[in-house]
Amino acid sequence: MMVRTWFCSISRKANKPRVAAGQWLQRLTVAVPLIVFHALLAAAQTNVPTPASVVPPGQQPAPARATPAAQINEAASAGKAWQLLTTIALSKAGVASLDRRGTLYVADAQNNVRQYGADGQLLNTYSPPLPGHVAQIEAWNTTKILVFYDDRQELLLLDRFAAPISRFNLLDLLDGTARATTLAPDDRLWLLNESDLTLRQFDPAQPRNTRNTPLDLLIGRSKPDFRFLREYQNNLYLVDRVNGIYVFDNLGNYRKKLPFTNLTTVGFRGDELYFVADGAVQLFHLYNLTQRTLPLPIPAADVRQVLLGDGYAYIFTLAGVQVYKL
Repeated sequence: MMVRTWFCSISRKANKPRVAAGQWLQRLTVAVPLIVFHALLAAAQTNVPTPASVVPPGQQPAPARATPAAQINEAASAGKAWQLLTTIALSKAGVASLDRRGTLYVADAQNNVRQYGADGQLLNTYSPPLPGHVAQIEAWNTTKILVFYDDRQELLLLDRFAAPISRFNLLDLLDGTARATTLAPDDRLWLLNESDLTLRQFDPAQPRNTRNTPLDLLIGRSKPDFRFLREYQNNLYLVDRVNGIYVFDNLGNYRKKLPFTNLTTVGFRGDELYFVADGAVQLFHLYNLTQRTLPLPIPAADVRQVLLGDGYAYIFTLAGVQVYKL
Protein backbone atom coordinates (compact mmCIF):
# COMPACT_ATOMS: atom_id res chain seq x y z
CA MET A 1 0.00 0.00 0.00
CA MET A 2 2.73 2.42 0.95
CA VAL A 3 4.76 1.53 -2.08
CA ARG A 4 1.89 2.05 -4.40
CA THR A 5 0.97 5.41 -2.79
CA TRP A 6 4.67 6.58 -2.99
CA PHE A 7 4.84 5.70 -6.64
CA CYS A 8 1.61 7.50 -7.43
CA SER A 9 2.66 10.63 -5.58
CA ILE A 10 5.80 10.81 -7.68
CA SER A 11 3.87 10.33 -10.86
CA ARG A 12 1.50 13.10 -9.89
CA LYS A 13 4.27 15.58 -9.10
CA ALA A 14 6.21 14.79 -12.24
CA ASN A 15 5.01 17.40 -14.68
CA LYS A 16 8.01 17.08 -16.98
CA PRO A 17 7.27 17.18 -20.66
CA ARG A 18 7.31 13.95 -22.55
CA VAL A 19 10.29 13.19 -24.76
CA ALA A 20 9.64 12.37 -28.33
CA ALA A 21 10.64 8.97 -29.73
CA GLY A 22 13.21 10.53 -32.05
CA GLN A 23 14.94 12.27 -29.17
CA TRP A 24 15.18 8.97 -27.21
CA LEU A 25 16.79 7.30 -30.21
CA GLN A 26 19.29 10.14 -30.50
CA ARG A 27 20.23 9.84 -26.82
CA LEU A 28 20.71 6.06 -27.11
CA THR A 29 23.04 6.40 -30.08
CA VAL A 30 25.28 8.65 -27.94
CA ALA A 31 25.11 6.65 -24.67
CA VAL A 32 25.73 3.13 -25.99
CA PRO A 33 29.24 3.82 -27.42
CA LEU A 34 30.20 5.52 -24.15
CA ILE A 35 29.08 2.51 -22.12
CA VAL A 36 31.05 0.11 -24.33
CA PHE A 37 34.16 2.31 -24.13
CA HIS A 38 34.10 2.42 -20.31
CA ALA A 39 33.57 -1.34 -20.14
CA LEU A 40 36.61 -2.01 -22.30
CA LEU A 41 38.69 0.46 -20.28
CA ALA A 42 37.75 -1.27 -17.02
CA ALA A 43 38.71 -4.67 -18.47
CA ALA A 44 42.08 -3.37 -19.56
CA GLN A 45 42.90 -2.14 -16.03
CA THR A 46 42.52 -5.49 -14.27
CA ASN A 47 46.31 -5.88 -13.85
CA VAL A 48 48.38 -3.73 -11.53
CA PRO A 49 50.78 -1.44 -13.42
CA THR A 50 54.44 -2.55 -13.44
CA PRO A 51 56.96 -0.57 -11.38
CA ALA A 52 58.47 0.75 -14.60
CA SER A 53 55.27 2.64 -15.44
CA VAL A 54 55.04 4.59 -12.16
CA VAL A 55 58.61 5.72 -11.47
CA PRO A 56 59.07 9.38 -10.45
CA PRO A 57 60.10 11.85 -13.16
CA GLY A 58 63.81 12.09 -13.81
CA GLN A 59 64.56 8.48 -12.82
CA GLN A 60 65.29 5.56 -15.12
CA PRO A 61 62.52 2.96 -15.03
CA ALA A 62 63.50 -0.39 -13.61
CA PRO A 63 63.05 -3.36 -15.93
CA ALA A 64 59.68 -4.99 -15.49
CA ARG A 65 59.88 -8.48 -14.02
CA ALA A 66 58.46 -11.35 -16.01
CA THR A 67 55.08 -12.55 -14.90
CA PRO A 68 54.79 -16.10 -13.58
CA ALA A 69 52.98 -17.08 -16.77
CA ALA A 70 55.89 -15.82 -18.87
CA GLN A 71 58.36 -17.75 -16.74
CA ILE A 72 56.30 -20.92 -17.15
CA ASN A 73 56.18 -20.45 -20.92
CA GLU A 74 59.95 -19.93 -21.03
CA ALA A 75 60.59 -23.11 -19.05
CA ALA A 76 58.16 -25.03 -21.24
CA SER A 77 59.84 -23.88 -24.43
CA ALA A 78 63.26 -24.79 -23.03
CA GLY A 79 61.95 -28.25 -22.14
CA LYS A 80 61.05 -28.86 -25.77
CA ALA A 81 64.78 -29.12 -26.53
CA TRP A 82 64.77 -32.46 -24.64
CA GLN A 83 62.85 -35.28 -26.33
CA LEU A 84 62.65 -38.35 -24.10
CA LEU A 85 63.34 -41.54 -26.05
CA THR A 86 63.67 -44.24 -23.43
CA THR A 87 64.67 -44.94 -19.84
CA ILE A 88 67.35 -47.47 -18.91
CA ALA A 89 66.32 -49.35 -15.77
CA LEU A 90 69.61 -49.15 -13.89
CA SER A 91 69.21 -48.31 -10.22
CA LYS A 92 72.13 -46.69 -8.38
CA ALA A 93 74.24 -46.25 -11.50
CA GLY A 94 77.84 -45.29 -10.85
CA VAL A 95 80.36 -43.33 -12.90
CA ALA A 96 79.85 -43.09 -16.65
CA SER A 97 81.51 -41.84 -19.82
CA LEU A 98 80.74 -41.25 -23.50
CA ASP A 99 83.03 -42.03 -26.41
CA ARG A 100 83.19 -40.03 -29.64
CA ARG A 101 80.63 -42.28 -31.34
CA GLY A 102 78.07 -41.67 -28.61
CA THR A 103 78.47 -45.08 -26.97
CA LEU A 104 77.71 -44.96 -23.26
CA TYR A 105 79.72 -46.82 -20.60
CA VAL A 106 78.23 -47.07 -17.10
CA ALA A 107 79.27 -48.80 -13.88
CA ASP A 108 76.29 -50.51 -12.24
CA ALA A 109 75.72 -51.17 -8.54
CA GLN A 110 77.81 -54.38 -8.75
CA ASN A 111 80.68 -52.44 -10.42
CA ASN A 112 80.14 -54.18 -13.75
CA VAL A 113 80.83 -52.00 -16.80
CA ARG A 114 77.81 -51.83 -19.10
CA GLN A 115 78.04 -50.64 -22.69
CA TYR A 116 75.00 -49.01 -24.32
CA GLY A 117 74.36 -47.71 -27.80
CA ALA A 118 73.51 -44.06 -28.38
CA ASP A 119 69.79 -44.95 -28.30
CA GLY A 120 70.06 -46.74 -24.94
CA GLN A 121 70.25 -50.36 -26.19
CA LEU A 122 72.50 -52.64 -24.13
CA LEU A 123 75.44 -53.88 -26.21
CA ASN A 124 77.94 -55.56 -23.87
CA THR A 125 78.72 -56.06 -20.19
CA TYR A 126 82.11 -56.56 -18.57
CA SER A 127 82.18 -58.33 -15.21
CA PRO A 128 85.56 -58.23 -13.42
CA PRO A 129 86.98 -61.48 -12.02
CA LEU A 130 87.76 -59.70 -8.74
CA PRO A 131 85.47 -57.32 -6.88
CA GLY A 132 86.45 -53.68 -6.88
CA HIS A 133 85.02 -50.16 -6.83
CA VAL A 134 84.95 -48.36 -10.18
CA ALA A 135 85.97 -44.76 -9.44
CA GLN A 136 86.32 -43.55 -13.02
CA ILE A 137 85.58 -44.57 -16.60
CA GLU A 138 87.23 -42.76 -19.52
CA ALA A 139 85.93 -43.66 -22.98
CA TRP A 140 86.86 -40.62 -25.09
CA ASN A 141 89.79 -42.48 -26.64
CA THR A 142 87.20 -44.70 -28.42
CA THR A 143 89.60 -47.58 -29.18
CA LYS A 144 90.58 -48.01 -25.51
CA ILE A 145 88.32 -47.53 -22.50
CA LEU A 146 90.01 -46.81 -19.19
CA VAL A 147 88.51 -48.22 -15.98
CA PHE A 148 90.02 -47.10 -12.65
CA TYR A 149 89.52 -49.19 -9.50
CA ASP A 150 90.54 -46.93 -6.64
CA ASP A 151 90.18 -49.46 -3.83
CA ARG A 152 92.71 -51.90 -5.28
CA GLN A 153 94.68 -49.23 -7.23
CA GLU A 154 94.32 -50.89 -10.60
CA LEU A 155 93.83 -49.63 -14.15
CA LEU A 156 91.99 -51.72 -16.72
CA LEU A 157 91.92 -51.11 -20.46
CA LEU A 158 88.96 -52.42 -22.48
CA ASP A 159 88.46 -52.46 -26.23
CA ARG A 160 85.37 -51.02 -27.93
CA PHE A 161 83.57 -54.34 -27.39
CA ALA A 162 84.13 -54.13 -23.60
CA ALA A 163 86.70 -56.94 -23.70
CA PRO A 164 89.84 -56.59 -21.53
CA ILE A 165 93.11 -55.62 -23.22
CA SER A 166 95.55 -55.03 -20.37
CA ARG A 167 95.70 -53.98 -16.74
CA PHE A 168 98.20 -52.07 -14.59
CA ASN A 169 98.87 -52.21 -10.88
CA LEU A 170 99.42 -48.60 -9.81
CA LEU A 171 101.25 -49.68 -6.69
CA ASP A 172 104.10 -50.64 -9.04
CA LEU A 173 104.07 -47.21 -10.71
CA LEU A 174 103.55 -44.84 -7.78
CA ASP A 175 105.04 -44.38 -4.34
CA GLY A 176 101.65 -43.43 -2.99
CA THR A 177 97.95 -43.51 -3.82
CA ALA A 178 96.34 -42.42 -7.06
CA ARG A 179 93.17 -40.34 -6.62
CA ALA A 180 92.30 -39.70 -10.29
CA THR A 181 93.56 -40.89 -13.65
CA THR A 182 92.90 -40.48 -17.37
CA LEU A 183 94.13 -41.69 -20.73
CA ALA A 184 95.92 -39.33 -23.12
CA PRO A 185 95.39 -39.48 -26.92
CA ASP A 186 98.88 -40.99 -27.30
CA ASP A 187 97.87 -43.82 -24.89
CA ARG A 188 99.95 -42.43 -22.04
CA LEU A 189 98.50 -42.30 -18.56
CA TRP A 190 97.99 -39.25 -16.38
CA LEU A 191 97.88 -40.00 -12.65
CA LEU A 192 97.22 -37.75 -9.67
CA ASN A 193 99.36 -38.90 -6.77
CA GLU A 194 97.42 -37.87 -3.68
CA SER A 195 100.25 -38.80 -1.33
CA ASP A 196 102.75 -36.19 -2.55
CA LEU A 197 100.32 -33.97 -4.53
CA THR A 198 101.97 -34.45 -7.90
CA LEU A 199 100.58 -34.87 -11.39
CA ARG A 200 102.46 -37.59 -13.22
CA GLN A 201 102.44 -39.00 -16.71
CA PHE A 202 103.44 -42.60 -17.42
CA ASP A 203 104.24 -44.41 -20.61
CA PRO A 204 102.73 -47.90 -20.21
CA ALA A 205 104.87 -49.20 -23.08
CA GLN A 206 108.08 -48.73 -21.04
CA PRO A 207 106.70 -48.33 -18.28
CA ARG A 208 108.36 -45.17 -16.95
CA ASN A 209 107.55 -41.75 -15.60
CA THR A 210 107.67 -39.16 -18.42
CA ARG A 211 106.24 -36.03 -16.74
CA ASN A 212 106.09 -34.78 -13.16
CA THR A 213 104.21 -31.62 -12.07
CA PRO A 214 104.16 -30.64 -8.36
CA LEU A 215 100.88 -29.11 -7.19
CA ASP A 216 101.82 -27.83 -3.73
CA LEU A 217 102.60 -24.31 -4.96
CA LEU A 218 99.26 -24.10 -6.77
CA ILE A 219 97.00 -25.17 -3.94
CA GLY A 220 98.90 -23.30 -1.21
CA ARG A 221 97.53 -23.95 2.27
CA SER A 222 94.10 -25.02 1.10
CA LYS A 223 92.81 -28.55 1.56
CA PRO A 224 92.05 -29.77 -1.96
CA ASP A 225 89.45 -32.36 -2.82
CA PHE A 226 90.47 -33.71 -6.23
CA ARG A 227 87.67 -35.56 -7.96
CA PHE A 228 88.20 -35.81 -11.72
CA LEU A 229 90.95 -35.73 -14.37
CA ARG A 230 90.53 -35.48 -18.12
CA GLU A 231 92.66 -34.52 -21.15
CA TYR A 232 90.74 -32.72 -23.88
CA GLN A 233 91.92 -30.72 -26.91
CA ASN A 234 95.58 -30.67 -25.80
CA ASN A 235 94.71 -29.50 -22.30
CA LEU A 236 94.49 -31.39 -19.03
CA TYR A 237 91.64 -30.52 -16.65
CA LEU A 238 91.89 -31.35 -12.95
CA VAL A 239 88.68 -30.84 -10.96
CA ASP A 240 89.16 -29.72 -7.37
CA ARG A 241 85.87 -29.50 -5.52
CA VAL A 242 87.27 -26.83 -3.17
CA ASN A 243 89.33 -24.54 -5.38
CA GLY A 244 88.01 -24.97 -8.93
CA ILE A 245 89.30 -26.52 -12.15
CA TYR A 246 93.06 -26.44 -12.77
CA VAL A 247 94.04 -26.36 -16.44
CA PHE A 248 97.39 -27.68 -17.72
CA ASP A 249 98.75 -28.16 -21.21
CA ASN A 250 99.44 -31.64 -22.59
CA LEU A 251 102.97 -31.49 -21.13
CA GLY A 252 101.74 -30.86 -17.60
CA ASN A 253 102.54 -27.13 -17.48
CA TYR A 254 100.08 -25.06 -15.47
CA ARG A 255 98.03 -22.57 -17.49
CA LYS A 256 95.09 -21.23 -15.48
CA LYS A 257 92.28 -22.02 -13.06
CA LEU A 258 88.57 -21.90 -13.82
CA PRO A 259 86.49 -20.61 -10.87
CA PHE A 260 83.91 -23.41 -10.79
CA THR A 261 83.74 -25.02 -7.35
CA ASN A 262 81.59 -27.71 -5.70
CA LEU A 263 81.95 -29.97 -8.74
CA THR A 264 82.71 -33.68 -8.76
CA THR A 265 82.93 -34.15 -12.53
CA VAL A 266 82.73 -32.22 -15.80
CA GLY A 267 82.02 -33.10 -19.42
CA PHE A 268 83.09 -31.77 -22.80
CA ARG A 269 81.09 -31.22 -25.95
CA GLY A 270 82.60 -29.45 -28.95
CA ASP A 271 84.43 -26.37 -27.64
CA GLU A 272 82.45 -26.27 -24.41
CA LEU A 273 82.93 -27.60 -20.91
CA TYR A 274 79.67 -28.43 -19.14
CA PHE A 275 78.53 -29.29 -15.63
CA VAL A 276 75.34 -29.25 -13.55
CA ALA A 277 74.89 -26.26 -11.22
CA ASP A 278 72.08 -23.93 -10.10
CA GLY A 279 69.44 -26.35 -11.31
CA ALA A 280 70.59 -26.41 -14.95
CA VAL A 281 73.37 -27.54 -17.27
CA GLN A 282 76.03 -24.83 -17.45
CA LEU A 283 78.05 -24.72 -20.68
CA PHE A 284 81.31 -22.78 -20.62
CA HIS A 285 83.12 -22.01 -23.89
CA LEU A 286 86.77 -22.95 -23.58
CA TYR A 287 88.06 -20.18 -25.86
CA ASN A 288 85.47 -17.38 -25.88
CA LEU A 289 85.09 -17.73 -22.09
CA THR A 290 81.34 -17.25 -22.39
CA GLN A 291 78.74 -19.23 -20.49
CA ARG A 292 75.22 -20.30 -21.36
CA THR A 293 72.54 -22.29 -19.56
CA LEU A 294 70.50 -25.28 -20.67
CA PRO A 295 67.46 -25.87 -18.40
CA LEU A 296 66.86 -29.43 -17.26
CA PRO A 297 63.68 -31.29 -18.31
CA ILE A 298 63.20 -32.78 -14.83
CA PRO A 299 63.64 -31.34 -11.31
CA ALA A 300 67.29 -30.72 -10.51
CA ALA A 301 66.96 -32.54 -7.17
CA ASP A 302 66.44 -35.82 -9.08
CA VAL A 303 69.53 -35.41 -11.27
CA ARG A 304 72.79 -37.10 -10.27
CA GLN A 305 74.77 -36.66 -13.48
CA VAL A 306 74.30 -35.43 -17.05
CA LEU A 307 76.21 -36.50 -20.16
CA LEU A 308 75.80 -34.63 -23.45
CA GLY A 309 76.62 -36.15 -26.83
CA ASP A 310 76.27 -34.77 -30.35
CA GLY A 311 72.62 -35.75 -30.72
CA TYR A 312 71.74 -37.48 -27.45
CA ALA A 313 71.77 -36.61 -23.77
CA TYR A 314 71.73 -38.88 -20.73
CA ILE A 315 70.34 -37.88 -17.35
CA PHE A 316 71.19 -40.14 -14.41
CA THR A 317 68.72 -40.53 -11.55
CA LEU A 318 68.41 -42.98 -8.69
CA ALA A 319 65.98 -45.08 -10.74
CA GLY A 320 67.98 -45.26 -13.96
CA VAL A 321 69.22 -43.36 -16.99
CA GLN A 322 66.91 -41.23 -19.14
CA VAL A 323 67.91 -41.02 -22.80
CA TYR A 324 66.95 -37.81 -24.61
CA LYS A 325 67.33 -36.62 -28.16
CA LEU A 326 68.59 -33.04 -28.47
